[in-house]
Amino acid sequence: MKEKTEAIINVLLCVFLWSLIPVTAKIGQTSLDTIQYLSYSSFTSFVTLTVISLVSGRIVHVLTYSLKDWLVITCLGLLGTFVYYLLLYFGYSKAGAIEVLIIQYTWPFLIVLLSRIILKEKIGLSKLISVILGFAGVLSVLSAGDISTISISSPQVLLWVFIGALCFALFSVLSKRVEKEPVSLTAVYYLAATAASAVTLMMRGSFIIPQGSQWLSILINGMFINGISYLLWIRALRLAEASFVAPFVYIVPVLSAIYLVIFFREPMYITTVAGFILVVTAGLVNSLRSK
Repeated sequence: MKEKTEAIINVLLCVFLWSLIPVTAKIGQTSLDTIQYLSYSSFTSFVTLTVISLVSGRIVHVLTYSLKDWLVITCLGLLGTFVYYLLLYFGYSKAGAIEVLIIQYTWPFLIVLLSRIILKEKIGLSKLISVILGFAGVLSVLSAGDISTISISSPQVLLWVFIGALCFALFSVLSKRVEKEPVSLTAVYYLAATAASAVTLMMRGSFIIPQGSQWLSILINGMFINGISYLLWIRALRLAEASFVAPFVYIVPVLSAIYLVIFFREPMYITTVAGFILVVTAGLVNSLRSK
């Protein structure tokens, strides 16, 4: 019970940080394209986590990695810290934000399914109900009271976003099998993302220096939203079942909608409140024991 409580605390802190993504991404990508913004953020995350590893003395753990460990960890890093964000940001640049958000947040549901298939975790009634309630809450927030506003205008783009969501779900489930010290491990994840971003930039031959508030966005995104948050996420996954942790993530789009209202004065609807209630209910149901 103590471990599950700690897992909930970690995942809620993670949720708070992830919910800031729309705000920082909107500010940071005013003149930077997807790969440029991702490159700067990934490098910042890598530096942040490496410094933490060095100061805490945990960097020595990477010296114990075997060649197989490096191969597995690099592949996972590419899945969860490069491909996922690359396809997600691509979706936001090519399709409607509402459509992308809905497809993006299929990954908590995918985690529940993959946990059953790969980790053989049991999916009780409470977990199933919590996933359904959470997704209903997301739909309530994003539809703004009119379900007809949710349409599929760019099916090919949304397919790529779904593939990205599947990549992150797979990353989350498989990460439970990597029993390595988490801080240095996450630094290596972002080393893979930084290297992949650098290669992509060199192939494109484009390089732009961020300006003004973009630097603040990159630092916040790299250090906390895409850096520290992964430590919290991996910690939560190690303390509890992946299928238990995943439904709490549905709080993210609800908080994101509130932040957009606060920072960009976007309209608030009664369905946003209803969605928040559904998501909180989903979290409470998920915390119950299934008989």
